[in-house]
Amino acid sequence: MINETMYGLGDEPSVIRELFAYGLARKAEIGAENVYDYSIGNPSVPAPALVKETLLEMLETDPVALHAYSPSAGLPDVREAIAASIRERYGVPATAGHVYMTAGAAAAIAISIAAVSHRDDEVVVVSPYFPEYRTWIEAAGCTVVEVPACQPSFQPDVEALAAVIGPKTSAVIINSPNNPVGAVYTRESLEALAAMLREKEVELDRPLYLISDEPYREITYGAEVPYVPSIYGRTIVCYSYSKALSLPGERIGYVYVSDLADDGDAVSVAIAGAGRALGYVCAPVMLQRVAARCVNEPSDVAAYAENRRILTEGLSALGYEYVEPDGAFYLWVKALEDDANAFSERAKQFELLIVPSDSFGVGGWVRLSYCIARDTIERSMPAFAALKASYEG
Repeated sequence: MINETMYGLGDEPSVIRELFAYGLARKAEIGAENVYDYSIGNPSVPAPALVKETLLEMLETDPVALHAYSPSAGLPDVREAIAASIRERYGVPATAGHVYMTAGAAAAIAISIAAVSHRDDEVVVVSPYFPEYRTWIEAAGCTVVEVPACQPSFQPDVEALAAVIGPKTSAVIINSPNNPVGAVYTRESLEALAAMLREKEVELDRPLYLISDEPYREITYGAEVPYVPSIYGRTIVCYSYSKALSLPGERIGYVYVSDLADDGDAVSVAIAGAGRALGYVCAPVMLQRVAARCVNEPSDVAAYAENRRILTEGLSALGYEYVEPDGAFYLWVKALEDDANAFSERAKQFELLIVPSDSFGVGGWVRLSYCIARDTIERSMPAFAALKASYEG
């Protein structure tokens, strides 16, 4: 007999993926130029030239060695290259033994939750949050505890977080720069959060882990993105090269367990064990090598900054309300009615594909992914105007 929980997950639609699939079908019907697809965070900026150069060089090497397994945690020289980059860029004493290569941030987060949680524990998230957090938390047998962010800043509400952290809490997940809002957590916010967690550890006599989901770290518009392990020792960083190197389909990332954690060695072993238990061993080897070669390659943020400018100026002129993003490539826009799903459905009438906020844990907003072609954003403005007019007629 099949596992009913797994059946439910397979049968349950992902709103983002569903919209993306709808968009593909719609583009085939009426032409891609007539569909304004803001559904998914699929970078339109090409990967750096060094990625192609590295892959071509590898293809000229011994094919048997090239395609062989790596150790479960990843190639030693790759893990050392990443640790060295962390040391140099953020000034923390990172070691290769605390780096575990993964198939993107998704695997990294699932592994991290499993490594530090027990069945019936609680994992706290700041809403709005990436919908798959719930899936990974519940798959580990844990309960999701949602805490709304402060508004209008969308910084973590430290007092509200403190109120829900109790004997069953194992971890808090944060995401900065944030998907879906684009908020970047300030140093002040993170220091307040760290101080509260340290106080709670003493009060509860148990470790509290901070899982920092960081695939958008390099995509910012002038805001400082503090390195969380330098602020709170018991941090687990979950990173992906999907956005920084425009490699979303290649699924390469890592877990870094802070060397400043007093139990960092034990957590690193638990990360390896969770990877083994979940089948996340030996991340794609060619992409491991690409990651090592391109570990300090800069991201092309200029294109996203220009898209942000065009989109926000256009929507402002039309009278839409939104949160100004400091990072990532999403715009959090106030829906023109209370029911975000109904608003998203109406937008389809104008070939606008925008993600309703309910799946992110809040109502009344939509997410627009502006990592798309500049021309698409410019051509979509009449559609946004027509959508707004449909509520005013």
